[in-house]
Amino acid sequence: MTTVEALPLETLYQQDETAWLEAMSELIRMRQFDAVDFTNLAEYLTDMAARDRREVRSRLSTLLMHLLKWEYQPNKRSRSWRTTVLNQRQELAVLASQGVLRVHAIEVVDAAYQDAVELAVSDTKLHLEDFPAECPYSFDQLLVIDLPVADDA
Repeated sequence: MTTVEALPLETLYQQDETAWLEAMSELIRMRQFDAVDFTNLAEYLTDMAARDRREVRSRLSTLLMHLLKWEYQPNKRSRSWRTTVLNQRQELAVLASQGVLRVHAIEVVDAAYQDAVELAVSDTKLHLEDFPAECPYSFDQLLVIDLPVADDA
């Protein structure tokens, strides 16, 4: 707790977020609620929730983009594409297999799909019309999708 005594919490929040978080945690553990920086704590928690939601959508977009490339460019399939699909699927399962982030993922899967189509068009020689207008996968399907191992060496 020497950091709390050395710097006012507002200053600590601005200069060293990790030290501020540790100080907040210690104050709460010690039940010193009157010393907790509630204003910044509320802002920080809101920012964390928003960050988690952005990460879910970003991972969905990346997963969907690679699935599109896998399906619509079978001659270019690679182990790295498969690995990206597996990695994104695994991370989504950890982040959003239950709770509020699962609800969020289900809500944004269509928007993430639109992002993925835009990225796939940019990354390939394919056109917007080459891809389905609607996402062909449910969120639950995305959590279990598996691709065959590519034949590249």
